[in-house]
Amino acid sequence: MMKRFSIGIFLLCWFIQLHAQDYSPSATNLKQRQWFSDARFGLFIHWGPFSIPGSGEWVMNDRKLTVANYSNLKDFFNPVEFNAAQWVSLAKNAGMKYITLITRHHDGFSMWDTKYSDFNIMNTPYKKDVVKMMADECHKQGIKLYLYYSLLDWRREDYPHETGRTGQYSARKGKGDYASYLQFMKNQLTELLTNYGEIGGIWFDGHWDQTAPEGSSDRTSRIDWKYNEIYGLIHKLQPQCMIGNNHHLTPFAGEDFQMFERDLPGENKSGLSFQKASAQLPLETCETISNSWGYNLSDTGYKSTKELVHMLVKAASLGSNLLLNIGPMPNGKIQPEFQHRLNEVGEWLKINGESIYGTRAGFLKPEKGWSMTQKDNKIYLHFLDPGLSSVSFAPTGFKKIKKAYRLLGGEPVKVILKNGKYQIFNADTKSAIDNVVVIEVI
Repeated sequence: MMKRFSIGIFLLCWFIQLHAQDYSPSATNLKQRQWFSDARFGLFIHWGPFSIPGSGEWVMNDRKLTVANYSNLKDFFNPVEFNAAQWVSLAKNAGMKYITLITRHHDGFSMWDTKYSDFNIMNTPYKKDVVKMMADECHKQGIKLYLYYSLLDWRREDYPHETGRTGQYSARKGKGDYASYLQFMKNQLTELLTNYGEIGGIWFDGHWDQTAPEGSSDRTSRIDWKYNEIYGLIHKLQPQCMIGNNHHLTPFAGEDFQMFERDLPGENKSGLSFQKASAQLPLETCETISNSWGYNLSDTGYKSTKELVHMLVKAASLGSNLLLNIGPMPNGKIQPEFQHRLNEVGEWLKINGESIYGTRAGFLKPEKGWSMTQKDNKIYLHFLDPGLSSVSFAPTGFKKIKKAYRLLGGEPVKVILKNGKYQIFNADTKSAIDNVVVIEVI
């Protein structure tokens, strides 16, 4: 009888795992993926008690703070200047179509009214549900809301901290209990996907804490995360909800988009992106305006508006979204350097958005001085270097060029066909950011 029972359990586990491997996205999920791919531009928000010291979101780990000492930040977090309507409006005016909000980072602090942890926003002097306010405002203004959720935790005893790469100075004495921690995550994810309306996707982070460093030959996880259970729960609660996991690996079964941290797909300048870009899933690059994710007092290395536009253009040229990050101040204000740049990118998109939204990757990959996106019978050639006089290429995927003109103003652009190659001339060699030429083909 016992043997028969064991076989039954084995078959049940095998069936669950097989089902996860054979994940078939729902029609609403596929629709959400298409919307996501068309959106091209989103806002990432890193914010929480970790903003108070002004040293970035990894301050607990970097300063080797114990759980007891770090937890004191909860009593100082009172962002009275936070205004959800202003935050969402800033994203919308910047031409962003979605927001990915930190709900729980590696420090374990929950930014919503959760029943499963006392270390949350309701137990601060602020006592207001930030996720609720952001969700309500996003729904009101027509911006999709995605939620970042950390898989690792530097505070909880039941997280398998003994085998983790980070959080080793928190003075935890107990042993991890992943079954308990898994249930905790399921409970919190159920809250987030039940109490806050439609959610565009869940953005997981922290898998890498249980693997060898990026670039190692074997990056097998030291624990079984039970993704079949986590992903299955999410897709059951909200079938359209997309799942992405910042594990820096080839996408796992059940995931709906692939992200690249501080890298464009196919590049590895950060040393985190050894994985190949998926040909099946939507892609996303996440990057910062300065050099930090969370608020950092000493970080004044702000990327220029030109650099940010070029980053967006090159991402779209590779078939990827750009998720651009801000780290608001602990009082809830967004520093003027971020606001200024986002507003300027928004102004550029008001004129040139046609060459970004709803486009697919160009048939040629970006070069240093130019980039290319496509939509229907139009090729958008971005002259990123104003000193570049022309670009040449052979017809690929089309027979001939019907006409070419500037996106701004519609003035005709000179085109020459020679030796089987088209030469497209730059009509504005003084453009400070990007001169977009529309090429209509047949």
